[in-house]
Amino acid sequence: MVFSSLVFLWTFLPLIFIGYFLIQDNFKNIFLLLASLIFYSWGEPKYIFLMLCSILFNYAVGLFIDKYEKQKRFLLILSIGTNIGILAYFKYFNFIIEIVRKFIGKEIESTQVTLPIGISFFTFQILSYVIDLYRGHYKAQKNIIHLALYISFFPQLIAGPIVQYKDINEQLSHRICTPEKIAWGIRRFIYGLGKKVILANTIAQCVDTIYSLDYFSLTGSLAWIGTILYALQIYYDFSGYSDMAIGLGKIFGFTFHENFSYPYLSTSIQEFWKKWHISLGTWFKEYLYIPLGGNRKGNIRTFLNLFIVFFATGLWHGASFNFILWGVYHGLFQIIERLGFKHFLDKHKTIAHIYTIIVFTFGWVIFRSKDLMQAGEMLKR
Repeated sequence: MVFSSLVFLWTFLPLIFIGYFLIQDNFKNIFLLLASLIFYSWGEPKYIFLMLCSILFNYAVGLFIDKYEKQKRFLLILSIGTNIGILAYFKYFNFIIEIVRKFIGKEIESTQVTLPIGISFFTFQILSYVIDLYRGHYKAQKNIIHLALYISFFPQLIAGPIVQYKDINEQLSHRICTPEKIAWGIRRFIYGLGKKVILANTIAQCVDTIYSLDYFSLTGSLAWIGTILYALQIYYDFSGYSDMAIGLGKIFGFTFHENFSYPYLSTSIQEFWKKWHISLGTWFKEYLYIPLGGNRKGNIRTFLNLFIVFFATGLWHGASFNFILWGVYHGLFQIIERLGFKHFLDKHKTIAHIYTIIVFTFGWVIFRSKDLMQAGEMLKR
C-alpha cells in the first residue's frame, strides 16, 4: 500500500484517523501497531513474519545488552551481523549471483529472491536502536509494543525518513495531539501528495518515455530534457513521500526531523548531502563515518572513510553497479572539495551553484539509467 493509492486515501487513512481518536490513550500504540502491520502486509503478507522476527530478535538483544555488561559487545556484533545479513540476502543475493555468473562464464541454478518492501529503512532503524543502546544513550525498551511501533510505524516504513530511536523514544510514551498539530500534519501531507501525484508522477511519464528510447540514436537535446526532468521527478517524488510521512506522524502526535532542505539550492556537493535525504546522511555519519575515524586521522584516512561511506550509500540504494558508481561519483566530488576546491566555491557563489547543479544532474543520469552502457551513452549525448 502506498500513500497515493485510493485504498490508502479513501479507506485506510480515514479509518485509522477516526479510530485513533476514539480509542483510549492506553491502547493508542497497540492500535497504531496493528494498523502498521496491516499496512505493511497489504501487498506482501508473507514478509510480515520477517519483520516480526526482526522485532522479537532485536527486542531480546536489547534486553540482554542491558543485563549482561560483559557480553554486550558480542551481542552488538550478533545484532549487526544478523540484521545486515538479512538485508544483504534479500537485497543483494540476485546481484551477487549475477556477478558470479559473469565471472565464471556459465549459468548457476538459483531462485530469484524477492526484496521485501521497506527492509532498508526498518533495518537501519533497528541498527540505530541497538548501537545507541550499546553506547549507553538510553536503557533498553522493555515494552515490546513501543519498540515494535518504532520499527514498523507506517508513515515512515516504506520510504523514510530513517527515524533514530533516540529522537522518538519519549514520544512513544508521551505525546500530545492538538487541533493545531493535526491541521499542520494534514496540510503537510497534502503538500507531499501534490508533489508526488501532480508533479512527480506526471514528469515520470515523460522521463520513462525518453529513457525507453533507443539511446544510440537519442538526440542531445532530448537527453538533456530527460535528465533535467528526472532531476525534478526524483526530488518531488522523494521529498513528497517525506512530506507525507512527516505530516502523518504529526497527525498522530509524532515529530520527525526534516529529510530535505532545498538541496537544489546548494553551492557544493558537501552542502548538497547536508540537505538531501538528511536522515540517511546523518545515519551514515553517526554509525559509519565517525566510527571509521571521521576526519580525525589525517587526510588520507578521511578520504578513505568518505569513499567507504559513499560506496555504502550507493549500495544501500540498490543492487546495481549504477548505484555503486553513483555513490562513488558523489564521494569523489566530496574529496575534490576537501582538497581545496571548496575554498574557490565559497568565493564564487554563482559558479558554485552552477557547478553543483551540473554535478548532481549528471549523477542522476547514472542513477536513473538501467545499466552502465545506457548511462555512458546518455552522458555522451
